[in-house]
Amino acid sequence: MTAPRVGGPATLAAYIGPPLGALGWIIAGAMWPGYDPVVHTISDLAADDSPVQGFMSASFILGAVFTMLVAVYARPFAMPGRVALAIASVATVGLTVFTTPSQIGHSVPHRIFAIISFVAMSAWPLFSWRRAPGAPWPLTRAGGILATVGLAVISVAFLLVWTNPEFHYSGIAERFLVVAQAVYLSFVVLAAKARFNR
Repeated sequence: MTAPRVGGPATLAAYIGPPLGALGWIIAGAMWPGYDPVVHTISDLAADDSPVQGFMSASFILGAVFTMLVAVYARPFAMPGRVALAIASVATVGLTVFTTPSQIGHSVPHRIFAIISFVAMSAWPLFSWRRAPGAPWPLTRAGGILATVGLAVISVAFLLVWTNPEFHYSGIAERFLVVAQAVYLSFVVLAAKARFNR
């Protein structure tokens, strides 16, 4: 028995989610003179003292919507993986609501939701594999394990940088992680579509 098809909304999210997400923090950073993307995180663009808070918060919510569309409509993914993506989506809304108070301060709820989001976005491949005949490699057990290990290593590296005030390149570390997570998710959605939507 083959896996169900990938729904159109998940395909749309796979195509436009990563570029729109990146454009969100690129445009927001460009609108804020003096903002340093090497030092400052993407969340700093949505902090309470940010002049582009509204724009960046809207971008976060849009990203959460795209992730939820994949969770609902990427039907070839095993259900536990889709649940992990839904958790990541809800956590993204949470970190948007519980903002960072300033560029030099931090919010415990914001950090908790951010960590949940990063963990879920790294763990979903481990729970998405299935035994459908001819499943693309990312949806096999070996593919899920390897992808999760890779994303987890990048996530831990970022979290170590982010939580250590002696490091001054949190912005670069976070962007590398966010791009890796978004692009890999889109890649798996499109791979599943190519295999099962025939």
